[in-house]
Amino acid sequence: MQNTINENEINMLRTELELLMGERQALLVITGAAAGLIAEMNSHNLPPAFLKAADLLATSINKLSEESLQDSLNAVHAEMMN
Repeated sequence: MQNTINENEINMLRTELELLMGERQALLVITGAAAGLIAEMNSHNLPPAFLKAADLLATSINKLSEESLQDSLNAVHAEMMN
């Protein structure tokens, strides 16, 4: 009985981990695309209403670790190659 419970818990954790890894991959692509967009943007040509959102996005991207940002850019590159 105890062995069955452990197997069920392991299967539930495995399923949850797979869901989280899928979500991470999607967030990496979104972050990488946002980083690319920010890098190509000319803030002088943006309407004032967009500047606050663009600044928030750029600030958030800059808070990422170097490894996470590189993973994001790699994810976008992989997505664009498909």
